[in-house]
Amino acid sequence: MVASLTPVPAGAEPPAPVNILLVDDQPGRLLTYRAILEPLGERLVEATSGMDALKQLMDDEFALILLDVNMPGMDGFETASMIHQHPRFEKTPIIFVTAVNVTDMDRLRGYKLGAVDYVMVPVIPEILRSKVVVLVELYRKRSELQRANRQLADANDALRHEKARELDKLNQSLR
Repeated sequence: MVASLTPVPAGAEPPAPVNILLVDDQPGRLLTYRAILEPLGERLVEATSGMDALKQLMDDEFALILLDVNMPGMDGFETASMIHQHPRFEKTPIIFVTAVNVTDMDRLRGYKLGAVDYVMVPVIPEILRSKVVVLVELYRKRSELQRANRQLADANDALRHEKARELDKLNQSLR
């Protein structure tokens, strides 16, 4: 079982699962992604279209998105563009999945829309898993850093208020 790049210390709780959005219009491929990624122990959420993916994103936060390039209606490029136009999701990493040979121009377009990587079909399980593990770890580290920054800001505010009270008391005693 490949759960994390960072081993969990003895006696420590494993990290809470993060959400990964799997977007593909073909149920067989969604099943394949699920089979490949389930051993990671993360929460896998499926969407069968670009619109469905956008709805899922409004309901929850995702560590990353695995997104099919070729879907009817709104394709993967349009979906990625819509996702990254929203400030809440502009930093959400996207791995594009494609069965069609993509040109360098398509890749460039995908990277400009926020893709961090491409995976070709047929998907090689070990490669997809390792890419997802890295992005999940980065998400966890970023979340830990944001939490630590909030705690530090709260501590600074409390200290600032305490110092202001002490200064006020000192000023009153000097008067």
